[in-house]
Amino acid sequence: MRRLLGAWAVGAVMAWGCGSATDDTRPQGLDEDPSQTEEPTPPVVEEPPPPIVAEPEPPSPTDPEPTDPEPTDPTEPTPVVTPGPWPNEPLVNYSSRYGLGNVRAMGVDDAYNIWLLDGARIGVLRPGDSGPKWTSGVGQAAPGFGADKLAIGSTVICGGSAGRAYVGYYTYELDSAFIYSPDGSNFPLYNDPDPTRFNPVRYQEYQKGDLDVVQLQADGSVKLEAHLSRSARSNGPQDIGIRNTNDHHFDEDRSVLSCVKVMHGQHKGEVYIGTNHGVTRIQGLTYNSHRHPVWFEIKPDGSKSQMAGYTYALGIGRNGDVLIGNDWNVGVVTPSANLADWDKVDETLNPEKLNSFIPEVNIVEEKDYWRGIQQTADGLYYVASKDYGLWQMIISRRSEAHGVKVTGLPTDQLTSLAATNDGSLFIGTVGFGLWKLDAQKKLTHVAGVDGTVVEQLLYDPTVNPGMLYVLTNGGLTVIRGH
Repeated sequence: MRRLLGAWAVGAVMAWGCGSATDDTRPQGLDEDPSQTEEPTPPVVEEPPPPIVAEPEPPSPTDPEPTDPEPTDPTEPTPVVTPGPWPNEPLVNYSSRYGLGNVRAMGVDDAYNIWLLDGARIGVLRPGDSGPKWTSGVGQAAPGFGADKLAIGSTVICGGSAGRAYVGYYTYELDSAFIYSPDGSNFPLYNDPDPTRFNPVRYQEYQKGDLDVVQLQADGSVKLEAHLSRSARSNGPQDIGIRNTNDHHFDEDRSVLSCVKVMHGQHKGEVYIGTNHGVTRIQGLTYNSHRHPVWFEIKPDGSKSQMAGYTYALGIGRNGDVLIGNDWNVGVVTPSANLADWDKVDETLNPEKLNSFIPEVNIVEEKDYWRGIQQTADGLYYVASKDYGLWQMIISRRSEAHGVKVTGLPTDQLTSLAATNDGSLFIGTVGFGLWKLDAQKKLTHVAGVDGTVVEQLLYDPTVNPGMLYVLTNGGLTVIRGH
């Protein structure tokens, strides 16, 4: 019998990590195409309920030394925040000024290189350059895209340390996430080796989708540094892409749907990615997969299906908490001191502040499709749905959240959120461009941004004035002064 860990919630049983599950297998199928589009979101084709997850605790793995960076010495002087290397102007159309061309996602690394993603192409605009340099066919994109390739397409790009970026890809889901290792031992005890169970073709599924780490070269081109494969706990092979840190036999996080870099605090520089199943945490070239807010569906036979949802909404709270919004649920968790502990459901390691749905939006069985989650400077939480608009989220207790809808937007189809240091909340819409909820809670349309569909918002507070990158179907615009 597997161990069920987690919290209770309004109308449903909840759990955060995948340290537990049922004996059922995951149904195949994506709930929607995870690649981004420039057009208004089409109606969603509903699929069978997502996964029942099998994730046991592994037998006494040996943990490597923690890889977390040391906290900043409080005696060190606070670094001077400068405007940085980019134009210090209130609003600049970077697509026009720097000839960016088609861009589907973007990120910024610690050296303020701007990384651009367009399908199989990765571009870099370096400070001082007149335009980006593009490189095609790197890493997962090298064989081309398709169901029979390493990936069906690319999704997101996140800047990392100076000259480094993380590129996400998507692929199909598996009927069952369990994959036999070469010795053929079976779940849950792994004490019955039978090599005839091993299928080398299926074993290659580990390599599909996932995340590449790429490096900037002196000439402006990009090369693959690593296909992310190093788990924070050494339970099994370290060269098979992202798989569950607590049991390498389970390949659940196959499609990367969102990413965010931590810009402040003790864990500054870390990267989190939202996937088709949970949230994976990354330090450099090492990952821990995964955590998620979930609910459990009771099936007719009495068994339980773990409903995790796709994680498109990710944010970092004012104090460094990780903010999560998936298809059904929202969550807030304080990250563990050590990377190796991220996936452990333990309140002494990863205090969980919220794991719930928002009943004012839908009943738990109905999807809310969260696409943005942020905490503003006044401490309030906001979530944005692709179908149900903008909501202020109130945490009543760990297992209970409530919502108050923010009225005044011209549409309920939202794509992204960004909270800025001046207390503003920027809101990306489908069809109506960029909007702002200021510190006085007044809603206004932001003029001067080309395009009607906001595809991504990225706020960089490490420069002064801060930079808000707004990627739309009309190009990339940068707004400063918030």
